[in-house]
Amino acid sequence: MDQKRTIEDIDGGDHARQGTLWSATAHIVTAVIGSGVLALAWSVAQLGWIAGPLALFGFSGVTYYTSTLLANSYRSPDPIIGERNRTYMEAVRSYLGPKEVFMCGVAQYVNLWGTMVGYTITATTSMIAIRRSDCFHRNGHGARCEASGTVLMVVFGLIQVVLSQFPSLENITWLSVVAAVMSFAYSFIGLGLCIAQWASNGGIRGGLASSSAVSSSKRAWNSLLALGNIAFAYTFAEVLIEIQDTLKSPPPENKTMKKAAMYGIGVTTIFYLSLGCIGYAAFGDDAPGNILAGFGIYEPFWLIDVGNICLILHLVGAYQVYAQPVFATIERRIASQWPEAKFIHRTYTVRVPLMEGGPLSFTLSKLLLRSVFVLLTTLVAMLVPFFNAVLGLLGALSFWPLTVFFPVSMHIAQRGIGWGAPKWVLLQSLSMLCLLISVAASIGSVADIVDSLKLATPFKIVS
Repeated sequence: MDQKRTIEDIDGGDHARQGTLWSATAHIVTAVIGSGVLALAWSVAQLGWIAGPLALFGFSGVTYYTSTLLANSYRSPDPIIGERNRTYMEAVRSYLGPKEVFMCGVAQYVNLWGTMVGYTITATTSMIAIRRSDCFHRNGHGARCEASGTVLMVVFGLIQVVLSQFPSLENITWLSVVAAVMSFAYSFIGLGLCIAQWASNGGIRGGLASSSAVSSSKRAWNSLLALGNIAFAYTFAEVLIEIQDTLKSPPPENKTMKKAAMYGIGVTTIFYLSLGCIGYAAFGDDAPGNILAGFGIYEPFWLIDVGNICLILHLVGAYQVYAQPVFATIERRIASQWPEAKFIHRTYTVRVPLMEGGPLSFTLSKLLLRSVFVLLTTLVAMLVPFFNAVLGLLGALSFWPLTVFFPVSMHIAQRGIGWGAPKWVLLQSLSMLCLLISVAASIGSVADIVDSLKLATPFKIVS
């Protein structure tokens, strides 16, 4: 093949690709460091001082390694001069069979949509936490401070309706940059609060093994759920190809993406270890499920409010990182189904401040479809306000296929690694180990869902 194809869009170029190492790193940090970072102290508490940090390191290493394999699958058959695969499913279709494509589509898009629902609930929880924090400050920590989040959830949904009209990820790089900065901000705030609590204790809490404050069966379920939380906290494979499709070339996109993954996951791991371990040292077995919203800490209330505001702003941007690939896939299918329909193809333009790449262009079909999709997502979040437990299950189920199985299988096909070869055995062993972890974490998540079902009330988001 002609080497010039490394700097050309082989499939003709359906959009401008101006992404850089730093924009890709921002997208990764935005996608990876979500609300789950504030639950890591609880997760480490369920595993103890030995298994907790090892789990954080283990998932970090697996995620980075398989990300490098997935980055090589962006072009096929050659990772540098092959044809582009604009989505995860296109990459699977290029290397594997139709059965694997179907499995990938189900796992990827259910997880993307599930994350959107979970982020809607989590952002609402932070809004409620701000109200409760102010109430506790005024009336004392023993006061009954309840707040309904239904209206707040609707407000978050309407914000996402507006942001969803941006055509694609490269048009909202600024939003991912803001969201990444916010993730650093609330992570530092949570870390600072944990350090202050740790210092006030005068010692390190927690034990080498898991929490002894509950029954042995409950400890087992919580340990499995903790693995699911950590696995979900690291997962971003479902948007890796879509992020890579925003990168300009040269240098080759896979080299840029590997560096971005190294920087993004490296920064994430530092934050995860810091918050998880210091939070456990500060609270021990009593570590709250959310450092900022679980009220293991009440003061300074204004700093807790700032942290929750940063978390909300981060989720506003992270929501779009997961939503845009869903929109793009649906719209491509609709456009190919009705190629002559003016309602679908007639384009309108409007200038929007802060938007990169010129005026905002849209069609009436996109305006309607994206708005309806976001509103339906918000409705589902209202119907199942315990969905964080369901999201843990989605994370456990999607970790193995999206983060491990498909990248490993595509790498084997791309490199022509024969059955029984040493590298084949090592890769398949890694895949089977991660499958067992996903199954175990799913069991723990199901147990938590059963408990949540006993307390859930549709359309009543109260904290």
